[in-house]
Amino acid sequence: MYPTRLIIGLGNPGAQYAPTRHNVGFWTVDALAQRHGIELRTRRYHSRVGVGTIAGVAVALAQPQTYMNLSGQAAQALLHAYRLTPDQMLVVFDDIWLAPGTVRVRPKGSAGGHNGMKSIIAALGTEAFPRVRIGIGQPPDGVDLADYVLSAPSVAERELLQNAVQRAADACEAWLTEPIEQVMARFNADAPKR
Repeated sequence: MYPTRLIIGLGNPGAQYAPTRHNVGFWTVDALAQRHGIELRTRRYHSRVGVGTIAGVAVALAQPQTYMNLSGQAAQALLHAYRLTPDQMLVVFDDIWLAPGTVRVRPKGSAGGHNGMKSIIAALGTEAFPRVRIGIGQPPDGVDLADYVLSAPSVAERELLQNAVQRAADACEAWLTEPIEQVMARFNADAPKR
């Protein structure tokens, strides 16, 4: 089965990073893999990759293993391997500019200061690819940004983020079969719609 779409969740590899805010992209890919019985067992193209079918669409799910700042290496290798264009790739990542638990879908845009997105934009030479942003909020006063994103959320915040990850996974599924404008209209409202 040759994938016609690619969903990349950004994060850092390694057990020490697994529970951190910066890894909500990985969490979303894990949620999709679990929902659809896709095993992320192959290690190639600088990523953990699984290929399967979601909503009748052949899709590759990927978690780059390059560390966040080099995510572009993985995105470029995956697109090349599967002969896909950037608009056939959806990137899921954390966003400090959104309140914790907020989900936003966009067809393109800047990196917004996110190092993983900076790396992908630089590697591909374009900002024109869709993305799902999961809000993790701003660090408290006096807390370093890197320390904040690389630390685990509180129990209450983790619940917010886990709910957001499920919504983000829903948005990824919708993106596979619906126009991006329709997906945005449904998922960018502040209150989750049932």
